[in-house]
Amino acid sequence: MGVGGWLLGFVLGMRHSLEPDHLAAVGTLLPDGPAGRRGGILGAFWGLGHTLSLLLLGGLFAALQARMPARLSDGLELGVAGMLLVLGLRALASAAREPASAPATLHAHHGIAHRHGDPGAHVHLGSWTFAWRPLLVGLVHGAAGSGVFTALVLAGLHSTLSRLVYIALFGLGSLLGMAALSGAAGASMGLFGGGRGVRRGLSLVAGALSLGLGIAWGWPLVSRLFA
Repeated sequence: MGVGGWLLGFVLGMRHSLEPDHLAAVGTLLPDGPAGRRGGILGAFWGLGHTLSLLLLGGLFAALQARMPARLSDGLELGVAGMLLVLGLRALASAAREPASAPATLHAHHGIAHRHGDPGAHVHLGSWTFAWRPLLVGLVHGAAGSGVFTALVLAGLHSTLSRLVYIALFGLGSLLGMAALSGAAGASMGLFGGGRGVRRGLSLVAGALSLGLGIAWGWPLVSRLFA
């Protein structure tokens, strides 16, 4: 495969990050960050998990020149649907608990006092807590998509090395695409102040979208797997 083929894999990976289920899942996590300022990092961790799953599962089947069993593929996709339901319910519950506005709060970090117009702005997540959630979501998304993706790679490429490189470039594209998109969303939240009202609105929209996609995606899989 030439440079054009590698570039195509990278570009398709960036486009893949725009799938509705990916956007809905990451959107439910964005309000967790402080005013959305770390949105790009959150998206990058999603992309890292997504790429790791593709390389492990997709790379394994591509190297063996085998396709993922249909029931296993359906089961992994059902896992994504279940995850979307959980994330959607979590986001809606978070929005219901959070009032649209709150009085300013004075507090201090490392001896430096400052005031937030929104006390929710100083709820600080630990680095590990902030990282593992999108990483896990990305792992689940990548695992579910690896079956169909591997079949396409097997059909178009004829050597194990070219398949693995293509998968890696596709994963890199999805990582950078989601990082850029979630970073832009986080920056937009910052422009609007990143207050409770903004986070609450995003949680409502992303939660409803995630819940709807989970139901629409999961119901046919349940019927097919347990018929």
